[in-house]
Amino acid sequence: MKDLIYLTYSEIKKKLNDGSLTSKNLVSAYIKRIEDTDSKIKAFLAVDKTKILRQAEESDNRRKEGKQLSLFDGIPIGIKDNICIRGEITSCSSKILENFVSPYDATVISKLKQKGFIFFPRLNMDEFAMGSSTENSAFQTSKNPFDPERIPGGSSGGSAAAVAASMLPVSLGSDTGGSIRQPASLCGIWGLKPTYGRVSRYGLVAYASSLDQIGPFSNDMDGISDLLEILSGLDPKDQTTAKVNPFESKLVSEMDWKGKKIGVMKTEDFNFSDDINKRYLEILKSLEEKGATLVPLDFSLLKYAIPVYYLIATAECSSNLSRFDGIRYGLRKEGSGKLDDLYADSRTAGFGNEVKRRILLGTFSLSSGYYDAYYGKAQKARVLIRKQYAEFFKSVDVILQPTSPTTAFKVGEKTKDPIQMYQADILTTSVNLSGVPAISCPAGLDSNGLPIGIQLTTSHFDEVTLLSFAKSIAKLEICKTPLPKEIS
Repeated sequence: MKDLIYLTYSEIKKKLNDGSLTSKNLVSAYIKRIEDTDSKIKAFLAVDKTKILRQAEESDNRRKEGKQLSLFDGIPIGIKDNICIRGEITSCSSKILENFVSPYDATVISKLKQKGFIFFPRLNMDEFAMGSSTENSAFQTSKNPFDPERIPGGSSGGSAAAVAASMLPVSLGSDTGGSIRQPASLCGIWGLKPTYGRVSRYGLVAYASSLDQIGPFSNDMDGISDLLEILSGLDPKDQTTAKVNPFESKLVSEMDWKGKKIGVMKTEDFNFSDDINKRYLEILKSLEEKGATLVPLDFSLLKYAIPVYYLIATAECSSNLSRFDGIRYGLRKEGSGKLDDLYADSRTAGFGNEVKRRILLGTFSLSSGYYDAYYGKAQKARVLIRKQYAEFFKSVDVILQPTSPTTAFKVGEKTKDPIQMYQADILTTSVNLSGVPAISCPAGLDSNGLPIGIQLTTSHFDEVTLLSFAKSIAKLEICKTPLPKEIS
């Protein structure tokens, strides 16, 4: 049974459908792995074994009776703690929602239920998705399975660590400025941010509404493409979902690189670690040898992505988090009996330091006299970044660049310097500002045995091209990234 946890998503899907594996046996193996391993990784905030095993038994019974819901019936999936599941606590890893039980399912959850997936909810995250390391959770700090002294990335660190530690084959996260791709990179797995509007945000607790997107993590490429096909589509409950042709996971299995134009960046313009710089250049050389044409792109606007992103994101979080006031739901602290004190005391006790910092920054940028100087200018700069991506894709098929400037750093290394922490997102935030899709692909290990990630980006709603390129990148020998079996 121990070997079951090391199966890829594709192998699990095949074995469940050919009858050589039961969902109960698979789920039991994952629960045992969580019991043995998660005390070191801290990916999960809660695991309800009884409920999970009951779902697995129901799936097995459906298959026996010839009533299986889909080819995915019985596959386990982890859920980040900001995606609502009816009857489950959805705390966003925050004290202010510590005991909040969701009264409804997010649209993505409804779609997964219809297919028969088995839910492992409540994966740890940075509080309200605000962070790049999962050190801002109100409850625990998640660790990197390759080295538990290091961070797994954030804010979806629990979702990434659970897959990398072979506690699950796939999971869901949310990506506001890189919160799927960056932890996928640091944990050596696959992580996709779909085009904004491709996947419904209904039931995702909002951080920054114009930037947030739900997306999948997986231990292989097929898990990414299957989940995107299931999750995508127009949703009447979310008016930001786009009316476009549905995504179909019919990918090119082997890319013919001849004639393909790949947009690349000048590595000297960014402070990459030596190992990441070396691996990036090796991949580019390999693709060039296969016939691809490398097209240098002007990423000069990218240096503005961090300040533009944090102005827009904090402004939107200031607005979105105003609903958590101690009145309607969540933590309530009563003292003097005065309404203003109730607001202040509840939010002071309920929010962590990083959330408070971003609320204050956002409130300031939206305040009278500063709106045009900060938030207004940031929105204008966002338009320029979006236009720049449109120009890029007139001359290239895909953009290839590192996902993160460094591999995983040590726990506590950057917590005292928020600006240094924010800079960890320099290669990912521009994608969210422009709304294009991007995926982080495993690209081998550095000299310390830590994973390196490569990010691919294509134009709006062109995920078929994106994932076809990614599937071919995975076949490069230098990109092979074995996941750790033993967690020290």
